[in-house]
Amino acid sequence: MIELENVAYSYGGGELLSDISLKLAAGSFHFLTGPSGTGKTTLLKLCYGALLPTAGHVRLFDRDVRGLERDDIAMMRRRIGVVHQDVKFLDHMPLSDNVSLPLTVSGRHAEAAGADLDELMSWVGLTSRMQALPPELSGGERQRAALARAVIMSPDVVLADEPTGNIDWEMSQRLLRLLIELNRMGKTVLIATHDLSLIRATKAHVQARVLRIANRRLQLAGADL
Repeated sequence: MIELENVAYSYGGGELLSDISLKLAAGSFHFLTGPSGTGKTTLLKLCYGALLPTAGHVRLFDRDVRGLERDDIAMMRRRIGVVHQDVKFLDHMPLSDNVSLPLTVSGRHAEAAGADLDELMSWVGLTSRMQALPPELSGGERQRAALARAVIMSPDVVLADEPTGNIDWEMSQRLLRLLIELNRMGKTVLIATHDLSLIRATKAHVQARVLRIANRRLQLAGADL
């Protein structure tokens, strides 16, 4: 579904990532780990076409991003849900409108998907907060809302960038269970995190491949995790 072949990415005159090869197959579950500043967010951006590689090839659903027009990339991104590290909402709009915003942007009427929105908000445990404004939400509620917004278009792939970085352990576990459930529904999931405890907690629930960025390259993490 997403493939990186011998990809490199340079930033500020220096190479941040080098010779990266990765295949995200349908229904797979991956963790991406490594210290801050090693390029986890950059790699995720390469995976959904927000950045173009300085070398190598990135293919989204069998199409090389270098050959895609801006509109083509926008269409591809509808098949990829992204939970950003820095969750941003429109503070003047109620949560239900923020979550359904991708439907509006894509030209689909949110009213027509009302039942789906209700079910989705129930799934992330936010039914009672649908009319709340974003500043009124807790950190855990914001992260669950971000996940709901990422999957409102029913994407094939879900990419999450440090989704548990600003919430407590109990809420981290709840969010992780939602991502595992998405994977069991057939979604491809890639989670960037530096929290090894979170990775260990998944072992009993999902078969996950753990990748680590080190020395600008991607490595398969060992059993010590």
